Amino acid sequence: MQKLLHVAIQWFYNRIVLGRPRLVLVTFFILLAILAVYARNFRIDASSDTLVMHNNKDFLYFEETLKRYGDSNYLVVTYTPKTEDLFSDTVLSRIARLRDDLKAVPRVKTVVSFLDVPLMECPPVPLKDLSSNIKTLSNDHVDKDLVRKEFRTSPLYSDLIVSPDLKTTAIQILFEQNKRYDQLWNQRLAFREKEAKGILTSSEAEAYKRVCKQMERLRGKLDKERHENIVRIRHVINRYTDHADLFMGGVDMIADDMMEYVKNDLKIFGIGVFIFLVVSLWIIFRKIRWVILPMFCCAFSALAMIGILGMFDWPVTVVSSNFVSLQLIMTLAMSIHLIVRYREVALKNPDWDHRSLVFATVDSVMIPILYSGLTTIAGFASLLYAGIKPVITFGWMMSIGMIVSMIVTFIFFPVTLVLFEKTPDPADLRLGYMLTRLTSNITERYGKSVLLVTVIFFGLSVAGISQLVVENSFINYFKPSSEIYKGLTVIDRKLGGTTPLDVIIDFDETKDTSDSLTKQNSSVDSDYEFDEFDEFDEFQTDQDSEKYWFTPYRISRIEDVHDYLSGLKHVGKVLSLATLVKLARDLNGGHDLGILELSLIFNGIPKEYKDLLVYPYASPKDNEARIFLRVRDSDKTLRRNLLLKKIRYDLTHKLGFKPESIHLTNMLVLYNDILQRLFRSQILTLGIVLLALMGMFMILFRSFTVSVIAIFPNLLSIGVVLGFMGWAHIPLDIMTITIASISVGIAVDDTIHYIHRFKREIKVDGDYIAAMHRCHSSIGYAMFYTSITIIIGFSILVLSNFIPTINFGVLTGIAMAIAWIGAMTLLPELIILIKPFGFRNRQAQMKTG
Repeated sequence: MQKLLHVAIQWFYNRIVLGRPRLVLVTFFILLAILAVYARNFRIDASSDTLVMHNNKDFLYFEETLKRYGDSNYLVVTYTPKTEDLFSDTVLSRIARLRDDLKAVPRVKTVVSFLDVPLMECPPVPLKDLSSNIKTLSNDHVDKDLVRKEFRTSPLYSDLIVSPDLKTTAIQILFEQNKRYDQLWNQRLAFREKEAKGILTSSEAEAYKRVCKQMERLRGKLDKERHENIVRIRHVINRYTDHADLFMGGVDMIADDMMEYVKNDLKIFGIGVFIFLVVSLWIIFRKIRWVILPMFCCAFSALAMIGILGMFDWPVTVVSSNFVSLQLIMTLAMSIHLIVRYREVALKNPDWDHRSLVFATVDSVMIPILYSGLTTIAGFASLLYAGIKPVITFGWMMSIGMIVSMIVTFIFFPVTLVLFEKTPDPADLRLGYMLTRLTSNITERYGKSVLLVTVIFFGLSVAGISQLVVENSFINYFKPSSEIYKGLTVIDRKLGGTTPLDVIIDFDETKDTSDSLTKQNSSVDSDYEFDEFDEFDEFQTDQDSEKYWFTPYRISRIEDVHDYLSGLKHVGKVLSLATLVKLARDLNGGHDLGILELSLIFNGIPKEYKDLLVYPYASPKDNEARIFLRVRDSDKTLRRNLLLKKIRYDLTHKLGFKPESIHLTNMLVLYNDILQRLFRSQILTLGIVLLALMGMFMILFRSFTVSVIAIFPNLLSIGVVLGFMGWAHIPLDIMTITIASISVGIAVDDTIHYIHRFKREIKVDGDYIAAMHRCHSSIGYAMFYTSITIIIGFSILVLSNFIPTINFGVLTGIAMAIAWIGAMTLLPELIILIKPFGFRNRQAQMKTG
């Protein structure tokens, strides 16, 4: 099969590529121009749709709760006076002006500050006057001492609107909703639910696709509007920073900043890597053609890939934002192998014509580069089994990107090079020669020490891997200097936590009704018994009536859950119907509330307060209640999965709820689901890529022994990197999860090139030591320059604003360095020790001949 492939490659290059170079070049540019047109559709997306599989049951349930209780996305501005008291007239005046300025921002619907929320204890308002006698801090003649007491002790406001130390307050900003987007969102949710149940018809599937495309187009417009709004809000905030520390938080701001991070990363990585590659090529080869040709290959590969992404409407996410730099690096690595081999062939055959030199170059390196490219693709393709949407998307993108790089390099490079004139090419490779000679001498003289060091590193790596964790704080994804980090930290530590969690309680209608009658009968005076049962006669005939849903039994059960959640260590603010009931109980002199008091509260307060205190936490028509809480994400002792398990266990085993009546959802559940998939996917993807590599090695080398030898240096690079992560307490996340598979996929290139060359060199004299030195002084140069290029290229990722991307760049660079050292020392030592090619020395070869 390999011989047949070799013959096909020879025919293709002889008859087509090098036979009609100008025609091939024109065709190449026509296809590139077509893809360049589609590049206009290239887009970036940092929405939640890019993070979670749309058929994920947790995500579907989360979307259903959004439909029922509304989206909790809003912006929060934290305000901390630098020197003055938060409740001083001067500060209150500034906050009022800030609030009004924020209201003036286009598309802002409402702005809620502690000046606007209802005060129920300044002085205490009787239950019967709730609907007509509620004051706010904006009213004149409000007792400031009572205000401070209420904001410090209120179950609603403390740790939410005002920090417990009364030094920081939060201002909430809500935007106008786009009705058309909401309609499309509801349609898409209905289609997704049908798809998850397997009942989506073909016509509905087409309609589903149309809805998704319409949403994507509209979201682009809304993203632009959101960015403009946030820029305006930041401009407003900056006018108040002289007297206070202000930070912004919220999902909208994070999404917008992430979009800007991705755009910035694409520019920095693309331009930075491009400049670095130009400089590197000039330093290495000192000839203009060896700079121009590789850089055009890199540029055309990146342009073609961007066009393909635009053609298939495939957005770039935070995880895939480094695809341009990866593509440039991989393309350049192939180009360097071609250049080094061409120079080597030209040096040995100075009398050959230029076309023969180009053909011999391609003919000698095409097979190893093809197989090394396939192993790289295998590394990226293994990510398709990660079970994490952005990682899967990244795997697809880079697998296709590698194919594009191979096609562009092996068409454009030789067909353009053959059009150049043949010129003398000095082989000035002193740096590469010194290092490759050093590694070959180390292998020859200290081979056993190389094996001992390898064993030690493997042992340390195993110990480090045992310490790997998948627990990570979302806050730690950002640099401490970033506004996201600062804003989230203030909200997390002073204003009730950052990561939201919903606990949904489904009530059993039959049991709830009978139990509630019993409990309510004991909670009200005998004077009201007749009226109470009259009311429940009506309730029993209309179970969905909102008027009679708020019963003492249901409220009692909600309070049980509310109080339990409030007592958990890592939980910040908890909000539910119990919050309003606790407020009302305080106003009722601390006495429990009966059916009449509850009816007065839930049916008698103004609608604007119902929208704030009731409807976000109950859905009577669905017979369920929602308890909303926020978890303090920055707490280093937080273990999300254990917390969720504990909540489920305690609610069922200690509070007596049926398992099917309790549902946990919102961002904490979705984020934890991603974290829990990380470790499983790390093992799965790594196992898949190693099996794929073994299969390719068997096909290429046709020897099980050689295939096993080829795997070891790559296992070393993976083990060292994962072990280092464990020792350095770097957790697995959506970026670092890709390092092992990608590293082994790229690093194995050196192994393939070295063994492929060694098979040639050992046939010369059968001397393993001599063959090793010849390999080091030939293919070793290309291995060194491609490796150093890849290492430094990945190091450019440290310029990112996203910590996982920085970790990805640094750790992948380390993996590449270890892989190169292993390929230049461990690999030849294993070959010399095991002698898989049969020859022992020159005399052995002569005897076999």
